[in-house]
Amino acid sequence: MLLNRLPRARIVVGAALITIVALSGGCGSKNKNTAVTAGVDADKYLFDQGQAALKKKSWMKGREYFRTIVDNYPQSRYRPEAKLGLGDTYLGENSIESLILGANEYREFLTFFPTHEKAYYAQYQLARTHYEQMLAPQRDQTETIAAVLEFEAFLERYPDSPLVAEGRKALQECRDRLSEADYQVGYFYYRARWYPGALSRFRAVLKENPTYTSRDALYYYLADTYVMMGAAPEALPLLERLTKEFEKSDYLLRGQRLMARIKDGTAAEEVAREAQKRVEQAKKAEAEAKKKKEDPPKKGPRA
Repeated sequence: MLLNRLPRARIVVGAALITIVALSGGCGSKNKNTAVTAGVDADKYLFDQGQAALKKKSWMKGREYFRTIVDNYPQSRYRPEAKLGLGDTYLGENSIESLILGANEYREFLTFFPTHEKAYYAQYQLARTHYEQMLAPQRDQTETIAAVLEFEAFLERYPDSPLVAEGRKALQECRDRLSEADYQVGYFYYRARWYPGALSRFRAVLKENPTYTSRDALYYYLADTYVMMGAAPEALPLLERLTKEFEKSDYLLRGQRLMARIKDGTAAEEVAREAQKRVEQAKKAEAEAKKKKEDPPKKGPRA
């Protein structure tokens, strides 16, 4: 029996450490500072206290417990999960600095414990440290790209993980964030009637992110862009996909109307009329500019 217990010196030191931690953590409490007996493993006690603090979102307190295990108990069976606990306290704190520190803890876990049963969790949480730092579509997307790479690694390495569904959902959100920037620029070009620019952006989104969540809008505007550029046949497959893939969408009725106009030829007629109108407007603007140049405004009488 004695051979299976911790060495007496470790028990004494551990018990002393526990007493100090308990006393320092609750100076104003009379009931919570229950003394720990020497028969209780110090590392287990510290780990349990760290987990309890984590559940209460006491990030700093939990971090102290987990750090004590990681730094002072190199042979403890709780050390790997204490490393994860450290990462979780940083992720929970959710500041830029803490997310960077959390990512470092998860990376070190994967380096030192690559075959651990919780390796999948470390990879998932590592991806989340980047996910939580993602910015709006029109801003720098460095962290979004990093999140995509880490979530892809998670799904590739741990396809049977219980977190696969969450990982796939988060990955799609990351890809949508990257696609949204191109889509918004494409829509701006579409509204400005610069259709070559719109075509380029819309096609890039569809190629790079075929499961783009807002692809119903993408299908419609890309199809209408083709129509406005005189390539109506290219629009029909997109409108068919819109009808097939979306039972409910604000773009269904608009897509059906556009498809009908393409098939009966009225869309082409509308495009021709619109093109002629723009030509006439351009000629009128050119004539007015020429007239102003030839007939500069007369100067008023001198005072």
